[in-house]
Amino acid sequence: MPLSPHIIVIIPAFNEEESISKVIQEIPSEVAQIIVVDNGSTDATGVMAAKAGATVCREDQKGYGYACLKGMHYISDHSLNPDIIVFLDGDYSDYPEYLTALVTPIAAEEKDLMIGARVAHLREAGAMTFPQRFGNDLATFLMRLFFGSRFTDLGPFRAIRYTCLLDLNMEDKTYGWTVEMQLKALRKGLRYGEIPVPYRNRIGVSKVSGTVKGAIFAGVKILGWIFKYSLKK
Repeated sequence: MPLSPHIIVIIPAFNEEESISKVIQEIPSEVAQIIVVDNGSTDATGVMAAKAGATVCREDQKGYGYACLKGMHYISDHSLNPDIIVFLDGDYSDYPEYLTALVTPIAAEEKDLMIGARVAHLREAGAMTFPQRFGNDLATFLMRLFFGSRFTDLGPFRAIRYTCLLDLNMEDKTYGWTVEMQLKALRKGLRYGEIPVPYRNRIGVSKVSGTVKGAIFAGVKILGWIFKYSLKK
């Protein structure tokens, strides 16, 4: 991998017109391209993202995984061939400036996948709801139990070597995207790591943890992937 890797950021976004510009503006300049996937927004998310300098593509089929896959298809269709892909949320809960630290171990050929771990002492009060914290802790505990994993978080802020991402053959269309990536990384023997990152209250209402239905569905999807892979052992 070159000393200055070609980095592309994919940001899935649904109704994030108030936050998307802030996210884009704080992404480090070393990033070659920012792709915002407007996931069926009914507000000006796409317009605001384009004004802030991002490439915008639209995916009307709602779902986090659908949006991530759309971003990957855009990269493939345009033969962009990045070295590293970074996934980042569009609600301003993550700190984009931590991207440099996240990609450094991959650029140094030390890791293939890096997760931004939302550690408790760096989280803003209320930034993660109880269902989020409980589900995250349960999922990572089960991953340690079944697979000997060292993951402590399913955080959406993550970086992965592009060739490794393609090799994972990602398929989840909704809330299981993050855990699917980590489970497949374990099965493939990818070199992975985490860095602690701060996490703040998002701008706007969460589409997942902000509703009982969303929280339950996300939990079911995450646990479903874990038990599916535990049966393959």
